[in-house]
Amino acid sequence: MTRTVVESKTKTAIIGFDEPFCVIGERINPTGRKILNAELEAGDYSRVEADAIAQTAAGATILDINSGAVFSNKMAEDPRYADNNFVEPTLMRALIERVQAVVDTPLCIDSSVPGALENGLAAAEGRPLLNSVTGEEERMEMVLPLVKKYNVPVVAISNDDTGISEDPDVRFAVAKKIVERAADFGIPAHDIVVDPLVMPVGAMGSAGLQVFTLVRRLREELGVNTTCGASNISFGLPNRHGINNAFLPMAMAAGMTSAIMNPVALPVNQTKIAEKKAAIAAAGIILPEGMDDKTFVTLFGMGSMSSKPGKEMEAIRAANFLMDCDPSGAAWINFNKIPGSDAGGRGGRKRRRG
Repeated sequence: MTRTVVESKTKTAIIGFDEPFCVIGERINPTGRKILNAELEAGDYSRVEADAIAQTAAGATILDINSGAVFSNKMAEDPRYADNNFVEPTLMRALIERVQAVVDTPLCIDSSVPGALENGLAAAEGRPLLNSVTGEEERMEMVLPLVKKYNVPVVAISNDDTGISEDPDVRFAVAKKIVERAADFGIPAHDIVVDPLVMPVGAMGSAGLQVFTLVRRLREELGVNTTCGASNISFGLPNRHGINNAFLPMAMAAGMTSAIMNPVALPVNQTKIAEKKAAIAAAGIILPEGMDDKTFVTLFGMGSMSSKPGKEMEAIRAANFLMDCDPSGAAWINFNKIPGSDAGGRGGRKRRRG
């Protein structure tokens, strides 16, 4: 069985055909997160640390760390900050050091910048996953020597110099090319995790079926583990969690062994609470005096005031159990345990003794 080993200083995550599905937490990524970008530019890593803790608590077994920040204010003062090759190497090292200080979860180093990848590999304790190599000749010549030098596994993305093909046969051929080129460097197939690229099903109706077919071929013909950006499948659609919750177990059944995703259901913020209270007041509903926000959020089905595992994690845990990757359902039972409940004994009402 193919097993890809990713390690921190004391913990091991295994991506494998006969292992529980591996969740790679994606939250530590400044792309599209204006507040996080601004905080990182100011040297504030508190949100990164909180994201690392929350994702680990929600069940992520690996944490992806992306250093693709844009420092707009510094850019205006110093043109060097317009170059990611200047910004990312230093930032990547700082991100990894901060995350390792608060959690001992294995890491995935994510950047398109060579200096950031190497700084990340130097700073990471254990055996991180490198994200990523593509089928582009220049990228393979740059990344694969690093993979060999540091003896780490790598994510291989199925696009090349021609871009991303909608033809699944072309994407398979690109993955095969990367696996073969890696072998030339002495990198075994079990250290390559292929991302066959998930297309949005809203734009391409066959996107799901394509991925399921590709994953089976990658597993059976190349013997490699697979991953994907899980939320890509639902991009642009309403109720994205519903699509994701169906997609992930189906991908697992097809042979996918990991996904880069957000494992956390984000807490309800004060703005949402205030809007809901205003709507209730406008409807003439009078709330009990002194009701706290936690009770209010629960009463009106708004979610939670604190971070907790998302619905996608529930679907993954259930699929692990159904696919015999959760012996005796222990992880499923623990996942569904009510906080503060008795760990032992059976559920149901207690019988009253006469």
